Amino acid sequence: MLRAGFLIFVLAFLLVPLSGFVCNGVFWQQMALSLQDWTAIATSLLGGALAMVVIVLAGTPLAFYLARARGRLALLAEAIVLMPMLMPTLALGILLAVVYGPAAPLGRAFGVLGITLTNTPTAFLLATVYAALPTYVVAARGAITQVPEDYEELARTLGDAPLKARLRVTLPLAKRGLSAALSLAWARALGEFGVILIVAYYPSGMPVQLWTDVQDLGLQAVFPLVGVFLLATLPVPLWLGLRARAG
Repeated sequence: MLRAGFLIFVLAFLLVPLSGFVCNGVFWQQMALSLQDWTAIATSLLGGALAMVVIVLAGTPLAFYLARARGRLALLAEAIVLMPMLMPTLALGILLAVVYGPAAPLGRAFGVLGITLTNTPTAFLLATVYAALPTYVVAARGAITQVPEDYEELARTLGDAPLKARLRVTLPLAKRGLSAALSLAWARALGEFGVILIVAYYPSGMPVQLWTDVQDLGLQAVFPLVGVFLLATLPVPLWLGLRARAG
């Protein structure tokens, strides 16, 4: 009984802010999403989806390395992954702008190729990947670590190459944790504000558009976009969680 009461208390604590949707006196029928809101929704969903592809392709091998490797090089790699997570997101945005901005050597080099990495869709993708990749890698590494390395070794003795052994043995066994890692990365990608505010203010994603709407229209005017944000973000983690449990 005590345990159930404690769990209810924690869930209620998390649910209380969401009650603002129904008890703040907002007249929903009088409010609608603006064209800028719809553009922000499309930007976040498309940019987030593309970022997930990049994050899975780049982050999964790195997670395997961190989970299996030993030594100082692996420790250094882990520190590099953790540093973006430990820094304020606004500071990360400033660092990205300094490195990839039009006046920076790297920014000028991309500019020669016709790629602008500030205030463009490409910059939005860069900022989203940079913000969410470490979250995925850390969570995925934990999931892979839970799978004994002996299983891979056994698959290799049966003739599988190292990559094939990981694809056939480790990934299926770690799929629950990998689904959780992808869910966290998706939520971080769509919810990222600080990095994108500095690097990719245009085109605005949903968090930056919420900030703009609050300044221009007031607090109550942003509730429709907040609702859409929740509806857009929540299904992916729920779907991944159901698939992982079903398997």
